Amino acid sequence: MDFPDNIAFPANRPLRLLQITDCHLGEYPGEELLGLNTDESFKDVLVRLAQDDADLIINTGDVSSHGHVGSYARYQALLDKVTRVPHAWIPGNHDEPSAMYDAMPGQQRIRLIDAGQWQFILLSSHVPGQEYGNLDQAELAFLEQQLNADARPALVFMHHQPVPVGSAWIDQYIVRSHQAFFDIVDRFAQVKGVIWGHVHQNVDRPRKHMRLLASPSTCIQFLPDSDDFALDPAMPGYRWLELYADGRLETGVVRIDHKNYPIDFSSPGY
Repeated sequence: MDFPDNIAFPANRPLRLLQITDCHLGEYPGEELLGLNTDESFKDVLVRLAQDDADLIINTGDVSSHGHVGSYARYQALLDKVTRVPHAWIPGNHDEPSAMYDAMPGQQRIRLIDAGQWQFILLSSHVPGQEYGNLDQAELAFLEQQLNADARPALVFMHHQPVPVGSAWIDQYIVRSHQAFFDIVDRFAQVKGVIWGHVHQNVDRPRKHMRLLASPSTCIQFLPDSDDFALDPAMPGYRWLELYADGRLETGVVRIDHKNYPIDFSSPGY
């Protein structure tokens, strides 16, 4: 499905946006990550997501575990079975951007979404061959140019965390240019939220005029505040955001009901 030129802002309610992230689908159906069948957990999240009356879905990366075209095609097919809501994605460190776009010929990279009273800016923190993230000068220039040109309330999306989340093992992969990023967004009061994936956990913190937000993964969850790699038994899920015409934002996390996934909680990494 081609992405529309704009997202219509509802007349009598807030716009409802869903963030999904870090699906880690394998090349073939049924592949596992630390004992978890990531297709199964993604389908479980989609069953819950299908009950949500959303206007837009944004995936903040690591759709695939190893960047295979087959994983992206299967991801899109699974999503299309449950919803025809417009959907955009950005690459994570495990993704291969060219394969992502080859899997969806009608949808090349989306950097800006016009949503009536709101704008959504999608930045790539993907660095080829690296686990860490970075926003290069072109991404930062695009961000600053857009915020200078458009005073509408804005959400900024990326894959990697621009701030430490409190776990040394994953905070080593923080966006390298995070200070330059905040030098920009701190100046623009219309930025209401900065939203990312990568950390496989719920984060919700205030900063100046914005909220800093991360979402649970649709597969395994990382244990918060653990300096060494550790898994959290919390269930997979997604984030919802309700955006009001006056610039207000409400948000929360939805998780699937408890399920006994055969996850290897003793693993020292992945």
